[in-house]
Amino acid sequence: MHICCGPCGVYPVQDLLKQGYDVHGYYYNPNIHPYQEYAKRKEGAEEMGRQLEIPLLAATEYHPETYFRQVSYNEAERCHICYSIRLQETATRAKAEEYDGFTTTLLISPWQKHDLMRQIGEEVAEDVGIPFLYFDWRKRFSDGRRQAKLMGLYRQQYCGCLYSEQERYQGSDEQDG
Repeated sequence: MHICCGPCGVYPVQDLLKQGYDVHGYYYNPNIHPYQEYAKRKEGAEEMGRQLEIPLLAATEYHPETYFRQVSYNEAERCHICYSIRLQETATRAKAEEYDGFTTTLLISPWQKHDLMRQIGEEVAEDVGIPFLYFDWRKRFSDGRRQAKLMGLYRQQYCGCLYSEQERYQGSDEQDG
């Protein structure tokens, strides 16, 4: 399971465990800017993994250039690019480690583009050869956030990329993811 952050992981992880899935988390987010934000989210994801007792692998290095190289001059497609990068990497790792499928905690956020994410997940699944598990957890977003607060997890204030940070400070209607 791709983990974008601890708070977004709480409900999806619990739901999948309740359904009988053997959940393993993967923190891979080269879109997050700046590094301090990336590190706080990584720490929150790791703490969530500890508290919910799931294995969590975190990418060993921070490489925002992976995201910036692809989004440069394509800013209008930044969400598509961001989902593609993260789901492709997650699917590739899941396939290499012989998991039965992959999904993402991004599916809990009411501010993410679900139709686009589902489309990309299915395309990546076909390309890599591993099923994408789509779940619509948006109705439980507030429940997950409340529980994350009780767990003491870091809660971010914007989606993660430079552009969403800019929108936050300029008063955009966009919210955290």
